Amino acid sequence: MRTRPRRLVVAAVALLAATAAGLPATAAERHGSQDPQEQLSHGGLSAVIRYTEYGIPHIVAKDYKDLGFGTGWAQAADQVCTLADGFVTVRGERSRFFGPDAATDFSLSSATRNLSSDLYFRGVRQERTVEKLLAEPAPQGPSRQVKDLMRGFAAGYNAWLEQNRITDPACKGAAWVRPVTALDVAARFYALAVLGGQGGAVDDITSARPPTRSAARAQGPATRPNAEALIRAVRERTTGADMGSNAVAFHGDTTANGRGLLLGNPHYPWHGGRRFWQAQQTIPGELNVAGASLLGSPTISIGYNAHVAWSHTVSTGVPFNLHRLTLDPADPTVYLVDGTPERMTKRTVTVAVKDGAPVTRTQWWTRYGPVVASADGDLPLPWTATSAYALSDPNAANMRFADTSLGFSKARDTAGVLASLARHQGLPWVNTIAADSSGHSLYTQSQVLPRITDDLAARCSTDLGKVTYPAAGLAVLDGSRGDCAPGTDTDAVQPGIFGPARMPTLKDAPYAENSNDSAWLANADRPLTGYERIFGNVGTPRSLRTRGAIQDVAAMAERGGLTVRDLERQQFANRVPAGDLAAADMAKGCALLPGGTATGSDGKVVDVTEACSVLAAWDRTMDTGSRGALLFDRFWRKLTAKVPAAQRWKVPFSAADPVRTPNTLNTDAPGFATALADAVAELRAAGIALGSRLGEHQVVVRNGRPLPVPGGTEGLGVWNKIEPVWDQAHGGYREVTTGSSHIQAVGWDGSRCPVVRTLLTYSQSSNPGSPHFSDQTRLFSGEKWVTSRFCEKDIAASPALQVVRVRER
Repeated sequence: MRTRPRRLVVAAVALLAATAAGLPATAAERHGSQDPQEQLSHGGLSAVIRYTEYGIPHIVAKDYKDLGFGTGWAQAADQVCTLADGFVTVRGERSRFFGPDAATDFSLSSATRNLSSDLYFRGVRQERTVEKLLAEPAPQGPSRQVKDLMRGFAAGYNAWLEQNRITDPACKGAAWVRPVTALDVAARFYALAVLGGQGGAVDDITSARPPTRSAARAQGPATRPNAEALIRAVRERTTGADMGSNAVAFHGDTTANGRGLLLGNPHYPWHGGRRFWQAQQTIPGELNVAGASLLGSPTISIGYNAHVAWSHTVSTGVPFNLHRLTLDPADPTVYLVDGTPERMTKRTVTVAVKDGAPVTRTQWWTRYGPVVASADGDLPLPWTATSAYALSDPNAANMRFADTSLGFSKARDTAGVLASLARHQGLPWVNTIAADSSGHSLYTQSQVLPRITDDLAARCSTDLGKVTYPAAGLAVLDGSRGDCAPGTDTDAVQPGIFGPARMPTLKDAPYAENSNDSAWLANADRPLTGYERIFGNVGTPRSLRTRGAIQDVAAMAERGGLTVRDLERQQFANRVPAGDLAAADMAKGCALLPGGTATGSDGKVVDVTEACSVLAAWDRTMDTGSRGALLFDRFWRKLTAKVPAAQRWKVPFSAADPVRTPNTLNTDAPGFATALADAVAELRAAGIALGSRLGEHQVVVRNGRPLPVPGGTEGLGVWNKIEPVWDQAHGGYREVTTGSSHIQAVGWDGSRCPVVRTLLTYSQSSNPGSPHFSDQTRLFSGEKWVTSRFCEKDIAASPALQVVRVRER
């Protein structure tokens, strides 16, 4: 989109006269010339940053390199320790600074220990993988604008380090906080791109070893791949609690003014390197966008501009596949393709280790990708004398994520969002939901997936693949046949992936919603079908979160007359679909227990009489003031762990009624009474009254102060999802690992300024000494919002306005 440069310049003159005391960028130059054109162009790289409430920066720069500079500076001011930790990861230096056996935080890969993380990322650096992708011409490689953003980001981060003193105790005085390069910034993008493929199998890649002759002779049935374990592993990737999201776009036919509405509610980690960070980015006459970036990214990942807004949800598409290798009986590092032997590539990697000798290990790579083998890793697969498995990850050739996001930032409507997806095809593992000021709505599962059609899977699947593909969408193809490699669509940016025309897409439905199930029910009245199994399933049970979300948004669309205020109410309704389905039956079943007692897992008899009345009176929400919510939460966790889904409900799932089935809790199931007894005993042992308010026992502690937290866990189906950490000794939940993160409710009213409410649940800074360490967390606790300041007049009117010019010395 384009803005009016003169209007921006005039407004900036007034802004630059504001006080700059107390800015996060403490060593920045506060005021020079009052002419913003000179401010933006005098010597080296520079940018003007205007901070408004809650430490949200509005960054103005003359070009992309300067914009990257301002973004890198501002991110460092808030998140220097988290950023530095991530740069240590992608350089493969965790073992050097933190020791080889220490656990990672899983932000940038699934590696469980620093050593395996380093072996993988040092191997990527050693092979110059990222450099080769950067050298590809656009659109297969990154554009000049994105390269400038990455260069500028590195320079801005380095300038902040040079000009400021680190106060965050997490890395104050640490030797591992060092200047970075544009390659480090690009490597972080690469880590995010492969997170669903190679990055999700790092332990399996770095621990894969060819069998010795003695081991090969001893191999038997136990070394055969376990299909059920593999299916569980793949499903855990797509349904795990650490990543998820809700998003809904409403068409203008459902809104009060005929313009679109978007509510984005991504569920991401509250700690570590996958946090979001808020900003507005402006290049006069070229770019004006606001929203949230994943840490280390110089582009807006989820956001809005004057015309369009978008959000993402983690998709069900499986972004990798496996090839079974037929090995040469004389050498397990040689495999056959169409009868011709090919030797695996031996990648030997050496990692520096703290207080120890360097460690050298070998990885084995094939034409399909790395060999993966581990008895208990992310992908439990064997390497025998006759076969092995290689992981094929098309996102290992994807350096287009940033350009896709930049295209969204410039889009003027949902068609522009689709155009960016078609041109760049850079999203590795997410869906996109969008709405625009003209009233259009959009859902699309446009992501990078190996081009494996159902026909190819039928023709080329191994015995293992014939089980895993229909069950989980994981193709295991015969690697001994050259004609079994993934095909290529003519409209695809990259060989071996689906082109844009094959992506499940829904345009201009009254609502388009996704809560991490497949594309099938993005709109329950206009189901999407006909896509290949690798994208996701059709006609299968939906999660409780999907079912509750569809019920909510379908009712909203039917009611019509919607405004941003309706989006705000939906975010914090905190309705518990599991409670609506089961609480009344649970209370009745409780009341029918003989003598008002039940026997727990430990064999002790528990009086549950009080629980029956508490559950009957519960309001079916996870509001902080809700009484009985905690009891139901603890019961439901135990019930779902003890009673299989098939035995949990009296009315089974029906594909003809997927939103309302299954239903009617089976209180005769053997685990029902036990789960209830265990939940009651647990709360009493922790000193928690059964009818206490949720907010008394579901909190996060910030600077010694407990803050009540609304929302509920995945299993409850709550839109406002959080995954809290149970702390029995301290009386309940005392932290949140993941959940609602950068929330945005966006609409338009016909003016130049979008109508936006936002909330970054865990706040801008991870530094406990920052004023923005928990200010938005307090808002989240009180279910309050930040009113976005997108237009210049609104930025200028901020009572918290602080202005700073940052530059290279």
